[in-house]
Amino acid sequence: MLTKTKLTSHKINIYSSLLFVLLIFSFLLSLSFGVEYLSPLEIIRAIFGRSNDEIVVDIIFQLRLPRILTAMLVGASLSISGAVFQALLKNPLAEPYILGVSSGGALGSIIAISIGIHFAGISAFAFTGSLLTFFMVYIFGRRYGEIDPNTILLVGVMINAFFSALILFFVSILDQSFRIALFWLMGNLSLTDYRDLIVISIIFSITSILFLINSNHYNLISIDEENAKQFGVNTKRLKSISFIFGSFLIGVIVSRVGIIGFVGLVVPHICRLIFGYDNRIVLPTSIFIGAIFMIISDLISRILISPVEIPIGSITAVIGSPIFIFLLKRKQFSNGG
Repeated sequence: MLTKTKLTSHKINIYSSLLFVLLIFSFLLSLSFGVEYLSPLEIIRAIFGRSNDEIVVDIIFQLRLPRILTAMLVGASLSISGAVFQALLKNPLAEPYILGVSSGGALGSIIAISIGIHFAGISAFAFTGSLLTFFMVYIFGRRYGEIDPNTILLVGVMINAFFSALILFFVSILDQSFRIALFWLMGNLSLTDYRDLIVISIIFSITSILFLINSNHYNLISIDEENAKQFGVNTKRLKSISFIFGSFLIGVIVSRVGIIGFVGLVVPHICRLIFGYDNRIVLPTSIFIGAIFMIISDLISRILISPVEIPIGSITAVIGSPIFIFLLKRKQFSNGG
């Protein structure tokens, strides 16, 4: 058992090191490209305070750096939350966007903005919306007192569609200037600043530590919940804590950058395809690959039809939708459907 644990830790270290190098490469690539290309030499000079070009310094530190760092945190947050939701709900298709948690958070944010609440109040409303939505999905997704993977997925999709309709209704009846929220609701990193970065990083750090500490418990629950109880895992408390922290994290992200879908679905599956199904490996690698995925998606959104910017939620949806359909069909096939 000890040897196996050491072997797992060794794998985590190797995978994390390789992914960290890839993350740095994608970070520097994204920092270089945009409406105006910046050479690696210009970036190095600006970072170490040796650049005399104030425009280059402003582009890096005021525009690109906070945006890229936020993209990293958002991608890592959505990915690790998706992996945990999939383990606890025993459904490989579960993720914050598909389950309606993101839409619930967005609806809470829209309500807060519409009644004149700002800053921390928006996050509070977003968290409340995310948490209430998740518990709605959790309650209505049960069948004969037990969680049914197919039922919970359908309930999540329906609640997501219903809340999306409510969001459009609120936007349509509010002041014309508020229609800019449509762009925000499709995922928008262009308005992020260092304050958003600090808020997300604090919540992400606390939540990810909780998830990583309990990664082996998620393994036991995903295999057999009764067996997990025999190993001393308080499954009810762990589920409640995980759902609350996960919903809070999603709510904060939605309140800052809007709805960005399918990241929590695609990334954990990529990790399982490459590294296997052990959550002790899936969770930390999801953090790195999620960050890389979001950096690349944000880069595409900025340069594809530059200088026009595509909402990043559109990019992740284009990538994630066909993968979702593929996974759904494969799940139906494996169930004999």
